[in-house]
Amino acid sequence: MKPIKILVAEDEETIREFIVINLKRAGYEVVEAFDGLDAFEKYKLDPEGISIAVLDIMMPRMDGLELCKKLRAMSNNIGIMMLTAKTQEMDKVNGLLLGADDYVTKPFSPSEFTARVDALARRVSSSLKRNGVEDDENIITSGEFKLDCKSRTLTCNGKKIDVTQVEFQILEYFFRNQGTNLSRTDILNHVWGTEYFGEEKIVDVNIRRIRKKIEPDPSNPKHLLTRWGFGYVWI
Repeated sequence: MKPIKILVAEDEETIREFIVINLKRAGYEVVEAFDGLDAFEKYKLDPEGISIAVLDIMMPRMDGLELCKKLRAMSNNIGIMMLTAKTQEMDKVNGLLLGADDYVTKPFSPSEFTARVDALARRVSSSLKRNGVEDDENIITSGEFKLDCKSRTLTCNGKKIDVTQVEFQILEYFFRNQGTNLSRTDILNHVWGTEYFGEEKIVDVNIRRIRKKIEPDPSNPKHLLTRWGFGYVWI
């Protein structure tokens, strides 16, 4: 089986080498980039081959947030992980809003980092292998919305809405549990896995991202509602 290819964009050589060594030990193929612009150019050379991008936020020529935005505009399938410092709390949220799937805070241990990448790799791989879904489960309809689980696409009244693989997985979970209150922990465990040990805020940020795409007025949602003190519900 061909190893998953990961793009690593980190301008600090020692950190980049640390990341690359650990990813190669875990069996991944790695493409190194020395800054944001270098990473963007290398991704454009192999957009179909690179499955995951690990991006530092603070980089010269093009920072990680801008790079994340550009990569997400090119592909909804690529898994994106941001590397942030403890003082970059808003950058974590901004990265997720721009399309990142996860983030790791520096400093991090090799085991933590590899576990988070492994989890992201599983989500990306499972999203790309859903062609085995039974025909009667391929389409899930909710009102004017339709999820195609084979092509991994969302449409509203026949018009396609671009969503990332994580957003699709969240929506699929809601569609299959319409009218059921789902806690943040429920969503986190279903989409990110029970082994995920990041923060629950990643759920809230993705919900905000989804609302911007599907709700006429995201500040007054009609479909994806908040259940205060509990979580969310799709109606």
